[in-house]
Order: sequence, then C-alpha cells, then structure tokens
Amino acid sequence: MIDQGTIQRILDSSEIVDVVGDFVTLKRRGTNFIGLCPFHNEKTPSFNVSPSKGIYKCFGCGKGGSVVNFVMEHEHLSYVEALKWLAKKYNIEVNEREETPEDIQARNDRESQMIVTSFAQKYFTSQLWDSNEGRIAALGYFRERGLRDDMVRKFELGYCPSGNDVFTQEALKAGYEMKFLEKTGLTIKREDWIRDRFSGRVMFPIHGVSGRVIAFGGRTLSQDKKIAKYLNSPESDIYHKSRVLYGIFQAKRSVIQNDKCYLVEGYTDVIAMHQSGIENVVASSGTSLTSDQIRLIRRFTNNITIIYDGDQAGIKASLRGIDLVLEEGVNVKVLPLPEGEDPDSFSRSMGSSELQEYIDKNETDFIKFKTQLLLEGTENDPITRARLTTDIVRSVSVIPDGIVRAEYLKECSRLMNVREEVLYEELRKLKRKRDDEMFRREQRVQVHHENIPEAPNVEVKKEAGPVNNPCAIEEREVLRMMLKYGDQKLFEVENDEGETEVITVADYFISELDADGIESVDPVIRQVFQECDEHFGEEGFEPLRYFVQHPDSSVSQLCSNILSEKYTESQFWKKQGSYVEEEHDILYMLVPRLLQEYKLRMVRFLINQAIDEMKEAAKGDDFDRIVDLQRNIQNLKSVEKELSDKLGKRTINF
Repeated sequence: MIDQGTIQRILDSSEIVDVVGDFVTLKRRGTNFIGLCPFHNEKTPSFNVSPSKGIYKCFGCGKGGSVVNFVMEHEHLSYVEALKWLAKKYNIEVNEREETPEDIQARNDRESQMIVTSFAQKYFTSQLWDSNEGRIAALGYFRERGLRDDMVRKFELGYCPSGNDVFTQEALKAGYEMKFLEKTGLTIKREDWIRDRFSGRVMFPIHGVSGRVIAFGGRTLSQDKKIAKYLNSPESDIYHKSRVLYGIFQAKRSVIQNDKCYLVEGYTDVIAMHQSGIENVVASSGTSLTSDQIRLIRRFTNNITIIYDGDQAGIKASLRGIDLVLEEGVNVKVLPLPEGEDPDSFSRSMGSSELQEYIDKNETDFIKFKTQLLLEGTENDPITRARLTTDIVRSVSVIPDGIVRAEYLKECSRLMNVREEVLYEELRKLKRKRDDEMFRREQRVQVHHENIPEAPNVEVKKEAGPVNNPCAIEEREVLRMMLKYGDQKLFEVENDEGETEVITVADYFISELDADGIESVDPVIRQVFQECDEHFGEEGFEPLRYFVQHPDSSVSQLCSNILSEKYTESQFWKKQGSYVEEEHDILYMLVPRLLQEYKLRMVRFLINQAIDEMKEAAKGDDFDRIVDLQRNIQNLKSVEKELSDKLGKRTINF
C-alpha cells in the first residue's frame, strides 16, 4: 500500500495543466485553459482546466475531477494505478507501507491461486493439442462447432482429460499444493476420495481485465442428460462471477476504439463473433447480468447493445437486463435475432461485413423494442395497455439523466399514442414513491462517522444508481459555501463565560444541521458533510485541496463539479441578473438565508411525505396512525410558516 507521505508528494508534484496537456491541446482563456474534450466528440471546446483549483470540467459531457481522476478516466486505471502513473511521470519513488503478516499471507494466497489457474490453463491447452484424447474428442468438438484453430488458440481453450483425478495428480507432481487446487475449485476433495471438477470437459478459461486466468467454464462432451452441460469454477478469492465478464480481456481494446460493447450470453457466442470480425463483445458467463458487470463495461464505454437468443427465454433475459443497464446511466440498445438463432449460429451464417451491416440496421432503441414487444396483441385491451404503459415508464424512470428521460418519454408518447402529460404524471408518481421510500429508509439508518484510511489504496465505491434528492440544489449550495468560505468569520457571539467566540461559516452550517438532525439522502453529499464536521477546525485543513484530491472519486468529482459549474455564484443570490455586492462581503446575510431555504425545502418534502402516508393509513382504516400523522403535519406546517415568514415567501396550502 502506498504510504500517505508518498501520496502527498505525488499530488503536490502533479500539475493538472501539464498532465492534461499530454493528451489535450489546451489554450489559455483568462486564468483557465480550454480544449476539445477527450471523453466525447465535439467541435467547439467545452473542456476546461483550472490550474488554481487543480480540477478539470467538461460542460459538454459532464466529466470532471482532479488530476488523479483524469488519469483514472483517460487511462482506465484504478486509484492506486493512477497514482503510480503520476509518480512515474514526475520521477517519484513509490514507497509502499510495510505489510502485516496477514496482508502478506492473503497476498501470497491470491498469487498462489493465480499461479495454479495459470498452470491449469497451460495443462488443459496442451491436452487439447498434444494428447490423442484431446485432439479427437475436444478439438474435434470445437471444429464441429465451426471454430477455427486460431480462435481456439486466441481464447486459450483446452481439455481436461477424463478420469477421476488425472489433472490433480499432474498438478501435485508439478509441486502445486492441494489447498490451492481446492480453493480455486479445480479439485474436489473429500475424506475418502479426490476428483477433478472438470474431468472430461472442454475448457473455457475466464480471464480478468489484466489477462490473467482467474477461473474456468467447462462443457461436457457426454450425451448423458443427468450430467450438467456447463460447469463453472466456484467463487474464490480470485473469482467472483458477478463481477466478471467472459472475453473482457480480449475485447477491451476494441470496445474503447468503437465506443460500444456488445453483450451476449455464452462463451461460444463471444468466440464466434470474434471469428466474424466483431471483437468488442463480452458475455455474462452464464449468470444473470449484474450491476458490477455493467460498471465493468462502463470503464471502457457508455454504449451497450444487448444481443440475446431469438426465443422467449432470450427475450425475457434482455428485458431484465435493459432496466439494469438503464439504472447505471448507460445507453442501451437491443439487437433482436431471428427466432431460433443465437449469436453463435447467426454470426457463422454470414460474413463479417454482412454481420456488421445487419447489426447496424437492426439494433434498436430499447424503448421501441420494449414497446413493440409488450404491446403485441393488446390493441383492444385498454387495461393491459395501461399496465404496460406503466411498465415502460418505470423503465424510463430509472434513467439518471433528466434530458435522456425526457427524450424517451417523448418517443414513448409517439409510439403508444399517449399524451406526454399523462406519461410525465405517471413518471412523477413513480419517482415520488421512490423518493419517499428512500427518505424513510435513510431516516432509519444510523450513520457512523468513519475516518478516511491513512493510506488509501483502493477507490471507494458508492452504491450505484440514481439518487432522488429533494434538496439537491440547496445541499450543493451549502457545500459550495463551506468549501469556499468554511473558515471565514460569520459573526461573533458571547459564550456562557462571557468570552467572545468566533462562529465561522462551517461552524454555523454544521451546528445548525446537527441540532435539527438534518441529513442528506445522497450518500456522497452526506459523506462530504460528515468529513467537514470531522476536519474543519483542524490546523492546516484546506477543504478545497482535501476534497478535490479525495481518494474517493465520487467525492472528488462532486466537489470539483460544484466548484467548476459555469454559474457558481448561485441563483439564490441573483437580483435582476447581477450582484448587489460581492458574495464574500455579505456572508452574514447569505448563509443564514441559505440554511432557511434548505430547511424550508426539507419541511415541505416531509409534509408531502406525511400526507401520502396518511392516505395509505386511511385505506387501512388505521385511525391512530392518521391522528399521529395529522398532528405531525400541523407541527411541520407551523415550522413551514415560521421559515416562510423569515424568507418572505408565501406558505403553500396542501
């Protein structure tokens, strides 16, 4: 693990204009620099770099962050890998902290398992090409499936010889330990017997992103119906099937070049498409698609086309995958294959250019696919059409980007002949219900303060998916004020001992929010508030530097975005399009008003939530609950009126 002193030297030495300038032609504009964004195609520069703040921001695609974030994003590296990249650029020796005995043991175990799987792959491959059994049974099977020998070699396919423990005995003879053969699942050991897990199967090695073999899939050559057709390695220290995609190592370069990834179901689907000249393709390895797998693709592209079999099972699988991909903020299309075809058979039925032409012509936007599929045969059934409309709007509702949601609703309105206003109302109902559920869930969670590790070497991951935050505007403005002015004096008060005490902007926000028990429903914003509470007041604490260079990329990007927004002087303080005074000169007035705005928005959200709960209670004739909620609403309305009076705003009657 990289020690904290080395991390700080790397960050101190890394000039963002210098680093970004290695990849982007930058031109000075005032105190900042601009250029064409390296993350999306554009003709007019919208990519900005601020050397004073140490951040970059593209106002076209929205990407932004620190110098470390830029290297991570552009070079597809982890946090630690990006630090090492910068260290190499600036000739900084990376000193990693001393490992504990437990660290060493865990690392050695993982490496031993990697070595065992590497041996197994080489052994299985040699059995395929060099043994009579392998050439006749396994290589004959691959050729019968139409796979060329160069594809068999490219994916390092192999064969595990039949017999109880032929492979295991070879591994033991070569000096590999039984415990690692067991941990990787290559060998099954019981008290009185030992078996090769993949005996008599053709082998599909599963590679990690870096190219190392981490697991296997094996297909039986037996015609016995009682034997499982496919068998995968079990979960291990080096293999977690929900986080792995078959073919990702062979596909990643093509995915980046084409800015698109095709997603199929099986091993042979991937290999057959490679054989047809389409290399940006991966498979979910026989498991249902997971969020982790989508995030793995998202490291290389934001565009996914799902290709599933043309039967009913394949169609249902595609429908399950669509919503999951949408929720991760990835653009998704669907390629329906003719009935009875799968990517393997279909890709082998035509040439490379013909296949690519078919894909380009027939891949369709998810909403067209889902609408046409679900509405078949419902022309004269308004109830079914209404239910399916809700189903489609529910899919649209999980999309994080508001503009994309709007475009999909417009298309949905056209295809289903339903007014946009009706679809928007349904969308609001779904989002409001999700907001309420999330807020109630967050209210029940006890948040524990945790310090950032002294030597972070892993990028912290937040729970994925959109966060419907009723107070997002106010909270971002509070954070902007704290980051820019947190240590500035707001006013002075006299404490109980009669001494004068200085209250800073950060003191005021933190104490007021803590006193009222107000917490954000957004986990990233909540983390920033918590760390502000922990670190403001510490000698030498620099909030801008601390949060922009934060090891958690979601925190770094949030704060960078807040600080680099085009109109950082908030609309809260605009008067006829200009400022009466400089913002920092009137903090004593702006800060309390902002906090009241925040509280008022939260109170109104709570009132709406309580009204909805009261409606539900009325359906169940829960009169005690209704009385409690009515009392709560009255109390909240009193608070609302008090805040509205202070702000000079009209109280909304519900």
